[in-house]
Amino acid sequence: MTASPTTAKARPIHITDADFDDLILGGKQLAVVDFWAEWCGPCHQMSPHIGFLAEEYAGRVVVAKLDVDENPTTPARYNILGIPTVIFFRNGEAVDRHTGVLTIDGLSERVEKIIGTGE
Repeated sequence: MTASPTTAKARPIHITDADFDDLILGGKQLAVVDFWAEWCGPCHQMSPHIGFLAEEYAGRVVVAKLDVDENPTTPARYNILGIPTVIFFRNGEAVDRHTGVLTIDGLSERVEKIIGTGE
């Protein structure tokens, strides 16, 4: 039996250099992108927080993960010098960013602030 849409957990989408512009910059919703790598311990520490954000804001915010090792073009474009880095995009523009581990509350506060300024 498959899970119904109402019981399926929302999860972050995995994006690449190839689909970044379409899915993140071309979208109408606020987008939160977690730039990470498999070898990065703090990235793994942050991963459940990104998952929570995807669940909490399902349907209202696009939550995505981009592996910087497999997709080097986009991190270079946004001058990602350390990971994890989370960038918040609204209307195709980066409006906020944070490098390092953010708590669930820290992520939610930033999303609420951006949504409150007119998504």
